[in-house]
Amino acid sequence: MQDTFLTEFKKRGYFNQCTDQTSLSDLMSKSKIKAYIGFDCTAPSLHVGSLMQIMCLRLLQKYGHQPIVLLGGGTTLIGDPSGKEETRKILDKNEVNRNIKSIENIFKIFLKSKNPKTKPIFVNNYSWLGKLNYINFLREIGKHFTINKMLTFDSVKLRLEREQSLSYMEFNYMMLQAYDFYELNKKHKCVLQIGGSDQWGNIVNGTDLIKRKDGKQSYGLTTPLITMSSGAKMGKTEKGAIWLNKKMFSPYSYWQFWRNTDDKDVINFLKFFTDLDVEKIDSLKNDSQDINKLKILLANEATAMLHGSKAAKDSELTALKTFGDKSIGKNLPVVKIKKNIITNGINILDLVLHTNLANSKSEIRRMIKNNGLKINNETVTDELKIINQSDFDSENNMKVSHGKKQHVIIKII
Repeated sequence: MQDTFLTEFKKRGYFNQCTDQTSLSDLMSKSKIKAYIGFDCTAPSLHVGSLMQIMCLRLLQKYGHQPIVLLGGGTTLIGDPSGKEETRKILDKNEVNRNIKSIENIFKIFLKSKNPKTKPIFVNNYSWLGKLNYINFLREIGKHFTINKMLTFDSVKLRLEREQSLSYMEFNYMMLQAYDFYELNKKHKCVLQIGGSDQWGNIVNGTDLIKRKDGKQSYGLTTPLITMSSGAKMGKTEKGAIWLNKKMFSPYSYWQFWRNTDDKDVINFLKFFTDLDVEKIDSLKNDSQDINKLKILLANEATAMLHGSKAAKDSELTALKTFGDKSIGKNLPVVKIKKNIITNGINILDLVLHTNLANSKSEIRRMIKNNGLKINNETVTDELKIINQSDFDSENNMKVSHGKKQHVIIKII
């Protein structure tokens, strides 16, 4: 049987739930559709936690369908309670607009724009939400929602069960998301919304609203929420988010994130986050290849997709030098310091605080106590150690390492 969007969607492990799978499959096999995914704009970049959704848009293009990227300029001003345990910080409109412009650039890397039939359509829901008349909205849209039903959705129920505050502003979010789908259906003939499994209630609200208002059939499709084998949420680490923006997260650090994937996650992540053929990935698994080779393959493919093939290759070579030759890999993250900082020497604790390897002096002391801190591959044993110009190489570089996987170059400028 020939692959379709939904068959590959399932093969890659993206499938969780669908409102009417048979009908949607039939529609997508006979015609090209428009489908959307919404993204919050709470930061200047998305992180790896949004990558599966981006890959779904990429897959839509592969099969000739047109993705709509909804950037929530309106809903970000409110905040989606789904999967959240507390009220989000409210951003101002200017900050949200700056974030939108920055995030758009990420999609332009992952999605193709040459074919007018499949190039992404970018929409900002502030363009309609910002014009809403509250009375009219309650009369025309609010009447289709019951409090009884809204209270059953996990995004609301979990917060209430934990006795955590849920503002009326956030409570309204599900109505606004449903209205987004309605507007996109009306303006762009969008018939499918895709989202994470925590969005299921919001998506169903949208399909119901379209049916009630216009009598049209629309569909919802969700992906599973991804957690790593360690139990950590996808996209987050102890050191913070894995941003899809090289100014916020270097290509080498991004490569290292994928290279450090748990053995149990490698095959799934190759299916989720690369364009490699699913059958090829399964054959690699069956061949019982060296798991580290598969991790490098994952790191190279994922990094090349975002930062380009050269950045991926440079990162691999940097890792080889850093771990193999014990030298200073040129593609490691760089922290620049001014010469006057070390003119009279600087305590090791104060120096390491300039990097992102630790957040406090007490944390650095624990590193030293556990023999986990190295300067130019030499273990630091004294927390009173003073660093001088002589500790830097001829190019004014010094490598600081925490354990085997975290490295940074400190460069004097």
